[in-house]
Amino acid sequence: MLEVWAAFRKTEWQPVPRWALAMWVVFYGLFLGYVFHSQGGFLFIDLANLVVHEGGHLLFGWFGPTLGVWGGTLLQWLAPFLLAAYFFTQRQTSAFAFCGFFFFENWLYTATYMADARAMALPLVTTGDSDYVEHDWNTIFTSLGVLEYDTKISAVIQLLGWCGMIGMVVWLVWRSLGQQQASGQPGPHQEGRKNF
Repeated sequence: MLEVWAAFRKTEWQPVPRWALAMWVVFYGLFLGYVFHSQGGFLFIDLANLVVHEGGHLLFGWFGPTLGVWGGTLLQWLAPFLLAAYFFTQRQTSAFAFCGFFFFENWLYTATYMADARAMALPLVTTGDSDYVEHDWNTIFTSLGVLEYDTKISAVIQLLGWCGMIGMVVWLVWRSLGQQQASGQPGPHQEGRKNF
């Protein structure tokens, strides 16, 4: 097993061309700006998150009501995490960073939902009986005895989500530039000298 892990660690990550890296950095920068200016509001990507979230209730609901309530967030976090894990094993740099980034973006969506646990002001969606709509995090926090800490827990999850998203962008840039230097490709400062 150790030999397999050692061989895997030596596997090279897929290189990211400089132009692609620049495009990814612009994309992530614009998206982070959009998220920051939304101030915890509903993002366009949250429509996809919502579909996965509701599917999680249906899927995990087969294992009982407790997992059914947790299932929305579980699947919402598991889907991008498992995709990121797959791309990690395939050493696909951009795809791993993309899935990792959106894994952490889901934390912001969850944090918004958590912060609403006591107020229950957000409009709720259900795949079941529309007369019986349950606020996941009100139910979860109540069962754990931490309902009064909903906004504090939400703030921690939101901070971790931001750190994770920014961390994935930093990792992508670090990995890509490191590979370019290791392969002998000129870095940005060397490229500038060629133009003189």
